[in-house]
Amino acid sequence: MNYPESLAHLISNFAKLPGIGEKSAERLALAIVSSEEEYVNDFSASLKNAKQKLNRCTICGHLTENEICSICSDSTRDKNVICVIEDFKSIFAFESSGKFNGTYHVLNGLISPMDDIGPEDINIASLINRVEKLSNPELIFALKPTIEGETTTMYIKKLLENKPVTISRLAYGIPIGADLDYLDNITLAHALEDRKKI
Repeated sequence: MNYPESLAHLISNFAKLPGIGEKSAERLALAIVSSEEEYVNDFSASLKNAKQKLNRCTICGHLTENEICSICSDSTRDKNVICVIEDFKSIFAFESSGKFNGTYHVLNGLISPMDDIGPEDINIASLINRVEKLSNPELIFALKPTIEGETTTMYIKKLLENKPVTISRLAYGIPIGADLDYLDNITLAHALEDRKKI
């Protein structure tokens, strides 16, 4: 398509966002161009504002506008229970459930030798440091059920094997309403391993 240069540039920027294809990028760009100038200015300001103000919590690695995030600074949270997650997006999912009252630790990735990502490339050292300062902590691993997720879990577990830490992981299993014919082997195997008495 032969777009005007400024529109083509806008489309190309939208297309760089995850999950946005060429057609979606075009629709978003055209929506912006068709919008009132006041909205476009506000949208533009909110992008800049978020980029400039947001940083990582010095304790857990979550997004915050302060040095310490609202979860780590919340005195009602159980600081001895830490849910270990790959990225901050998972925190929003947990928090929306309203069922978790512990804290989090964002690894910012998973160990993946194929992608040249080693333990020193993700946020493991600060997790070990946190655990060593706590009394009988519990780590709940909520990482993807992939080779990378398993490797990362086992690596951290090995680092903590001589420390008084309870280590668990989220149950893997079959989603409600899923058809067994469409499940992958790993999900089915984990569902069998994590079965419960009824």
